[in-house]
Amino acid sequence: MTPAPTPESAEVGAPPPPPSKKPAPTLDSKGPQRYKMLATWLLFIIVLVACFYQVDANFLSLFSDGARSNMGRILGEMMRPDWSYAEDIWEPMVETVQIAIAATVIGSILAVPVALLAATNVIPKKIVSIPVRMVLNLVRTIPDLLFAAIFVAVFGIGAFAGMLALVFFSFGLVAKLTYEAIEAIDPGPLEAMTSVGANKIQLIVFGVIPQALPYFFSYVLYAFEVNVRAAAVLGFVGAGGIGLHLDQQLNSLRYDRASIIILLTLVIVLLIDYASTYLRRKLL
Repeated sequence: MTPAPTPESAEVGAPPPPPSKKPAPTLDSKGPQRYKMLATWLLFIIVLVACFYQVDANFLSLFSDGARSNMGRILGEMMRPDWSYAEDIWEPMVETVQIAIAATVIGSILAVPVALLAATNVIPKKIVSIPVRMVLNLVRTIPDLLFAAIFVAVFGIGAFAGMLALVFFSFGLVAKLTYEAIEAIDPGPLEAMTSVGANKIQLIVFGVIPQALPYFFSYVLYAFEVNVRAAAVLGFVGAGGIGLHLDQQLNSLRYDRASIIILLTLVIVLLIDYASTYLRRKLL
């Protein structure tokens, strides 16, 4: 007859006790969850219907005779693009890309120290991180078109106003994403460096930057993609780039020339999107 295992034998040779199994949910426990899910969907439908009602969304108007005739006329003109106009818009298209490049570089450089100040694992004091985050929220709240309109009023019509507008946009976007990436890094190296007496500068240079740098470059490339699209629209308020020509052609009802601008912008955006996606995959 095998003797009962002693505490010593249980610790040395006996297998660990099986994990305790949670009781299976009963019909009574499923009831409240079902009601919560039903209430959530009901609330979502009510909010959706209220939004459609508030904005007077009438999808039947899309199929009215006037809408169909106007859409058919505009699309018909855009399907016959004026290819001779392509020579006139190549230079402003290059200017649009240049605006995006300059704004992305300047805004991303300015975002680095601000992202470090906003990260709570780098600067634990909330008296520093909270005001910095409030400033970032304020910058990201203002649309880039509003920034462009303000700078056009201050500095006049031109590419410089558009570049400044996108600098603020890039700064807010990159700083926000970067400080979130910094807060998500592995805390192990930081704790090890702190335990051996590393100061704050050493902590940032050797512990934070090596982990966050690939994400930072990925966010910079993403901001560049967005800035190319945004720079193509800033011309509507006089901030330079291809948008100024697009606004002129639309106001002149020259949809055949507007389609050339749209096609060229599409090609540039696709090339940049493909290149940045490839680089982001290599970095991460």
